[in-house]
Amino acid sequence: MTLDAISRLLKPRSVAVIGASADTKKTAGRPVAYLRKHGFTGDIYPVNPRVDNIDGLPCYADIASLPAVPDVGIVLLSAERAHLAVRELAQRGTASAIVLASGFTEIGAEGARRQAQLIEAAGDMRLLGPNTIGLVNLTDNIVLSASGALEMDHFPVGSIGVVSQSGGILGALLSRAAPRGIGLSKLISTSNEVDLDLADFIDYLADDEATKVIALYVESVRNPDKFRAAALKAARAGKPVVAFKIGRSEAGAKAAVSHTGALAGADRMYDALFRQVGIIRAQSFGDLLDIPAALATGRVLRGNRVAILTSTGGAGTLVSDSLGVSGFETPTPDAETAARLRALQTGDHAALDRNPIDVTLAGLQPDLLRGAICALLASPSYDALTIIIGSSSLAMPELMAGAIQDCLPGSDKPVIAFVSPHAPSVAALLTQRGVPAFSAAESCTVALAGMLQHTDWKEPVSSPLGAPIELADLPEGSLDEAQAKQLFACFGVPCTRESIVTTSTDAEQAAHAFGGRVVLKVLSGEITHKSDVGGVAVNLTPDQIGPRLQAMTTEVKAKTGVSPQRFLIQEMVSGGTEVIVGMHRDPLGTAILVGMGGVTAELYKDTTMRLLPSGGYALNEEEALAMVRELKSWPLLDGYRGRPKADLQALASAIVAFSRMAAQLGERLTEAEINPVFVLPAGHGVRAADGVVVLASTS
Repeated sequence: MTLDAISRLLKPRSVAVIGASADTKKTAGRPVAYLRKHGFTGDIYPVNPRVDNIDGLPCYADIASLPAVPDVGIVLLSAERAHLAVRELAQRGTASAIVLASGFTEIGAEGARRQAQLIEAAGDMRLLGPNTIGLVNLTDNIVLSASGALEMDHFPVGSIGVVSQSGGILGALLSRAAPRGIGLSKLISTSNEVDLDLADFIDYLADDEATKVIALYVESVRNPDKFRAAALKAARAGKPVVAFKIGRSEAGAKAAVSHTGALAGADRMYDALFRQVGIIRAQSFGDLLDIPAALATGRVLRGNRVAILTSTGGAGTLVSDSLGVSGFETPTPDAETAARLRALQTGDHAALDRNPIDVTLAGLQPDLLRGAICALLASPSYDALTIIIGSSSLAMPELMAGAIQDCLPGSDKPVIAFVSPHAPSVAALLTQRGVPAFSAAESCTVALAGMLQHTDWKEPVSSPLGAPIELADLPEGSLDEAQAKQLFACFGVPCTRESIVTTSTDAEQAAHAFGGRVVLKVLSGEITHKSDVGGVAVNLTPDQIGPRLQAMTTEVKAKTGVSPQRFLIQEMVSGGTEVIVGMHRDPLGTAILVGMGGVTAELYKDTTMRLLPSGGYALNEEEALAMVRELKSWPLLDGYRGRPKADLQALASAIVAFSRMAAQLGERLTEAEINPVFVLPAGHGVRAADGVVVLASTS
């Protein structure tokens, strides 16, 4: 039923316009005008008791008077009255209604009351909005909107579907896409998402034959599980999703107890979610068109080696520099390709054996251009081709575009263009011919990076928890370090040997028992960051323990007001690499964080994250190892400059065990962190040397 209702919303056979006006200069006059202007072939039912007809169409006094049940109702009434029309449409059996009015949850409590009223009135009928500009189905010439941005006579029809939580952004994208020759398929504004949301339309577009790429403008994801499922459906269907997410504030991280809370942050959680479900994140608003434009070609980028074909040296250098900064390679042609290129040379103007490959007169010599393009696309040295369009090419843009287009069927490698002079019409011509064209060198890089991310993505595999770990009754609130590590150990995380003491004498005896140098720590659930208040001392001999314990008591009390009563004597671990493993929970879900650990964890912020799927799943060892390899500090674990290789298998096992704990405890676990985990040389395992756990109340 849901999919049928959404299908009828996107492609209705009949549309009722409630509150329609005969004055096309008014907002209420636009929907009927747009439907007729852009060729809607179904039935249009204007509803207005004060008008007999609108643009030759009979106007109906009320919804009850409509000659048939409409598939869609566009509600143009005010926020105070919108629910009345929604109720009548639902009672008639209308599949979906679009509520354009603002004045709902976005304005506060009174608006929230109206929105609840709207939901109750709709019953089983689906709602788009409120506070939406509606939708546009460009594929089928159906405009269900009152936005003035749709005044244009012709829309660029293509294969990019756009779903936005901001109505105004649809007009912004449409007005930018048209002059660039970028074709769109569907544009949908979900806005307040009282019912239908981003996920519903991602799900729909994943099945839409006219849509190859889905572009999202995201303010927040209200239903993470539903969103994840829809995004994975699109990914499995081979349809890339590109998202521009606004709202990158990290202010909330300051309130976190653990390092993990400060390192995770809401925006990092979105990064993790997008990466796991195959969504390519646009870093700027411009990227939201640039990346989909390249992906819509359906061409496949299998590596990072790019050939640059140019007729202007400076522009070629711009592209080469931009690609290099982002990790792409621009190798010189292999011997066979170089020979093919030299065979094309008719004079001494071209430089065909280097990269960028400079064919100075190619813009005026289509045969030379064709030959060079075909040689580079056939070359095993390159995964993609960027063509620089210089001023010399502008004299005959059709000829030049045709020459490039002729070469496309021979390869599925990406071919993109950088139009160096300001020539929007030439860029649009190329894009329409299947060669995405960009006016900035950086846009070329962003487009190729997006294509490579799409190629490289693999759906992560999580592990079911199996039988739950038996646990004793857990206390509430912040656990002290010893309690935290006991919990970690229950799930299989190896921890350091340690003893709890209360006096200097006990401390000395414990140190002697360990038979070497030790660590002295304050043990308190009230003090989380012990190093910051003088609560940690390392590399102590048994003889040093007593005096240091007394001094620590005085220092910690002076800095915190807490007089420590218990201490931890811990074996001294050396020769390992410090890693942080933590969990963070917010409305998007529960994430596992791995990164460079120790006291500098927040300073370097070298971390990566994975969200745990809902329903009792943990990470598996393959995913845990992948996380470790994503770190900038990965070489330190992999034998950097003669260091012994770390015990990666033991680290992966500890990460998996930690994720099992997070998954099993669920909402009961507010925060948890091991910092540091000492990763010892291969074969020697890992040791959790410190820990934070905060447990919520069970009541």
